[in-house]
Formats: sequence, structure tokens, C-alpha cells
Amino acid sequence: MPAQTVSATLHIGEVAERVGLSLRTVRYYEEQGLFEPAGRTDGGFRLYTQREVDRLLLIKQMKPLGFSGQQMRELLSAHDTVGSEDAAARRAAEARVAEFAQQAVGRCEELRDELSRAEEFAHQLSTHSSAGRQ
Repeated sequence: MPAQTVSATLHIGEVAERVGLSLRTVRYYEEQGLFEPAGRTDGGFRLYTQREVDRLLLIKQMKPLGFSGQQMRELLSAHDTVGSEDAAARRAAEARVAEFAQQAVGRCEELRDELSRAEEFAHQLSTHSSAGRQ
């Protein structure tokens, strides 16, 4: 491998650390077909580039919004196609990304509602536990 390729690649542990995921989670996402290593060393160790790091960061953002593995694959595929020189493919991908954006906005609203209810409950518990100590 050329020296600049080696310096531009990362091993799985470095990738996991950069994106804040466990090695197991990185491997799981790979097994699910959400991304794949850019290559392997002669010894068989996975090698990743910034592209894979960026994909993992996207996956990490999708996860708390409840996107399924299939939805993640679809969004990643559309995301990849947005830069296509094929105008029709690019427009279709942009439309698909916009659909996912709407879903993400809706899910954020649901999560804000859930958080509000959780904070209210925590406040009630705190109030009740404080009243019991008086």
C-alpha cells in the first residue's frame, strides 16, 4: 500500500473511537450492510477512510430517531446518489432524502414530547420525595 493510503486509513478501533461507538456496534452496522471497510491489510484487518467514518456518523444520528436498518440503507443510498451526475437519479435521491428529512422532523417532535413528559414526571417525583422529608 502507498504511504499516503496508509496514513489516510484507520483501523476499526480508531474508527470506533472517532465516532463514539463500540467495536461491536461498528461490526454490527457492517454486518447489516450499512457500510463496508474501504479495504483490508495483508493480515486481514479492516481499513476505513473518512468516507466510512462519515457514514457511521450518519448512522449514529439516525439511530435515536428510530430509523430501521432498511430505512438507514435507503437513506445512505439516496445520500450517496445526491452527488450523482445523472440528473434524474440526483432528483430522485434528493426527493427521497427530503422524505427522510420530514420523517426525522416528525420523530424529533415526538421525542420532544416524550422528553417533556419525562421531565414533568421527574419533577413530580422530586417534589414528592422532598415533601416526604419535611
